[in-house]
Amino acid sequence: MKQLLQNLNSGETLLEDLPVPTCSSGGMLIQTSITLVSVGTERMLLEFGKANLIDKARQQPDKVKQVIEKARTDGIGPTLQAVRSKLDQPLPLGYSNVGVVAEVGKGVEGFEPGDRVVSNGHHAEVVCVPTNLCARIPDAVDDESASFTVLGAIALQGIRLIQPTLGENVVVTGLGLIGLMTVQLLRAHGCNVLGIDFDAERARMAREFGATTCVPSAGEDPVAMANRFSRGRGVDAVIITAATKSNEPVHQAATMCRKRGRIVLVGVVGLELSRADFFEKELTFQVSCSYGPGRYDPAYEEQGQDYPFGFVRWTEQRNFEAVLDMMATGRLDVKPLITHRFDINAAQEAYRVLGEESPLGIVLTYPNAGASVGAGRRVALPGGAIKPVAGAPGVSFIGAGNYAGQVLIPAFQAAGAKFDTLVSAGGVTSVHHGKKFGFQAAATDPAEVFRSASTDAVVIATRHDTHAGYVLQALQHRKHVFCEKPLTVAAEELAEIEDAYAAAIESGFNPVIMLGFNRRFAPQIVRMKALLDANPAPKSFVMTVNAGDIPPDHWTQDPVQGGGRIIGEGCHFIDLLRFLAASPISGIQATRMGAAPGVAIRDDKATITMAFEDGSFGTVHYLANGHRSFPKERLEVFCGGSVLQLDNFRRMTGYGWPGFKKMNLRTQDKGQKACAAAFVSALRDGGMAPIPFEEIVEVTRATFDAVRALHTDI
Repeated sequence: MKQLLQNLNSGETLLEDLPVPTCSSGGMLIQTSITLVSVGTERMLLEFGKANLIDKARQQPDKVKQVIEKARTDGIGPTLQAVRSKLDQPLPLGYSNVGVVAEVGKGVEGFEPGDRVVSNGHHAEVVCVPTNLCARIPDAVDDESASFTVLGAIALQGIRLIQPTLGENVVVTGLGLIGLMTVQLLRAHGCNVLGIDFDAERARMAREFGATTCVPSAGEDPVAMANRFSRGRGVDAVIITAATKSNEPVHQAATMCRKRGRIVLVGVVGLELSRADFFEKELTFQVSCSYGPGRYDPAYEEQGQDYPFGFVRWTEQRNFEAVLDMMATGRLDVKPLITHRFDINAAQEAYRVLGEESPLGIVLTYPNAGASVGAGRRVALPGGAIKPVAGAPGVSFIGAGNYAGQVLIPAFQAAGAKFDTLVSAGGVTSVHHGKKFGFQAAATDPAEVFRSASTDAVVIATRHDTHAGYVLQALQHRKHVFCEKPLTVAAEELAEIEDAYAAAIESGFNPVIMLGFNRRFAPQIVRMKALLDANPAPKSFVMTVNAGDIPPDHWTQDPVQGGGRIIGEGCHFIDLLRFLAASPISGIQATRMGAAPGVAIRDDKATITMAFEDGSFGTVHYLANGHRSFPKERLEVFCGGSVLQLDNFRRMTGYGWPGFKKMNLRTQDKGQKACAAAFVSALRDGGMAPIPFEEIVEVTRATFDAVRALHTDI
């Protein structure tokens, strides 16, 4: 199928052939007929992409601070690599989609195949969209008009925030698509509207919709006109739908408002506010959040948890419905806003127009979307330039997110793996990374990997709750497995994996199961292990992890999807101490931060104490309440009168250690490349698994024990 993507590194607009996305639980697969280009948003993306690295940095000063902090802790090399990799990833364009439901996912109610719907889907022949971001289109509304629904909902949400009443005087600053729809919706509310824009043609359209207008480029004074418009009393409210770096729209809005007037920002403008502007009149200023309540809430958008109708009357989905109703009754007319129509195959021309001219409504049509639905969830890719070493195992990946694209896939490439199929749910990242690293195919259906005869091993780099299921399928299809930690988030799934592993052995297949415990393979840890092995004394380990805060609603914090941060990431450090102790774990104790106001998640502020059979012990301080400027990981080992200290996998120092003083690296190395190389080597040479399966099970079970110990206070 065809989909439009934006290269943020170069600004190039790409029309790619992608596999059809899978229909997720709680979502719908939609066969697209029309999409609308959001002129303001998508032009900004074009301009950002074409800017050089310095100008990109100037546009995102908050991101620059994060980059500087990362460089201080991880080094300049890895930081630049991460920045370039982020900019290299293609961005799906568009969020105003109209089409017909082709398939509904598990748990979807109220929609059926064949329904005509609007959604915030991308510019693509087929999209998968969560049900709460879709709305059924009334028969009286044609597809072209319906494509304006999402932008109309943005306009409507801004209006809801100013809470207009019949007869009020409201100014709309910026008469683009959203501004002109705002004018019409305000008129439908019974408001008097003054529209302001430098473009005389757009002002003319606003007048046709019933507004009074002001064109500053023609010498008209917005503040003076607003004063006359409001009979000298000041306007009741201002909605800013303009896009400019200037602070003038906000200052101007404050100047023209009456006392206790309301200002709502829908567009993007400078926000250096003058206290005097707002203080003297007790003005209210608010920034509108896109389509309405529910936007950016994963529980609402991704998990389908609707807000109670009696308490949240207008969600983003219900705003979609309200806009469609306004179109159906003729009170919102968007046909005059369409200035250009393009076939999706001529999309590059559409974006040339967007970049060089001043279009209003650009509509994209999809004549072949019906054929795309049945086109399959696998596309062949051109062969890669890097050839694998002779006898290299065939490796497929399930998951093509940031970590896979930036770390795992390059590590396996360096190890000489022969890449077969790369799978991602939407297909965008699998095609991008698949082309970049020389995969034979990209897919959206994991079944493509398991039935591939040229796949010897499967790398699993998906959300944590999917790991166990994919491991079991791989074993059933006689595939070796590299699973990015954790192995599973549930104890009962661990037992299933043990049984499947035993069954594979009994059937004559000796699977190599590897977990992404890369820190074992870091060069400084390898040296540390050699030093410790030469000293028979029991060891004392102190592992401090400055994990960093992750919001409570992030999927890694969810006990079902992510398993929580101890299971998801803390397992790394339990394994590291187990590896260095070279002795089985004999006991686990753990404690977490006590209940306190404002502390929503306590498990990621915890201490885990481990005992080993040889008398060694260790503590893992996993703390999410620190600061980014402090090193993320620090390990101290006390043994036989000597100390080893490893700081953030860059500097290792020996204190009183015979024959060893320090081992420093120019750049951070956590062992990812060596970990992948060990796995590929075991497959190619038929050697032993780099980490014994029994040890993987032991560490996984110990992690579950640690989490249970954290919850003994419940």
